[in-house]
Amino acid sequence: MKRLRAVHPGQVLKEEFLVPLELSVYRLAKEIEVPQTRLGAIIKGKRSVTVDTAYRLGKYFNTSTSLWLNLQKSYDLRKYAYDNNISLESLPEFQIPVVKSRRHKKNSVKAK
Repeated sequence: MKRLRAVHPGQVLKEEFLVPLELSVYRLAKEIEVPQTRLGAIIKGKRSVTVDTAYRLGKYFNTSTSLWLNLQKSYDLRKYAYDNNISLESLPEFQIPVVKSRRHKKNSVKAK
């Protein structure tokens, strides 16, 4: 199975928000009150999206904070697996042991 390349949240920010909205990094940085260098580093894939940045992006673009944090988490997991040549299919899974059921003898109740 071919592994997909990890997509950094900065790439999503740029391609799905900044470009279509014709919004500059400078303007976005001013609007959400963060340093322009922070957003520039995120867009270049050199910096992670923090909780603070996720809150600000979520509020500004009317998305959830979770969207930005989940993009970051997904990127981190894929990048780790790719960098360490890990395939989830090759890792073992815990198997729940099969327990044989015991048949209980029914106690007959005698009517008085």
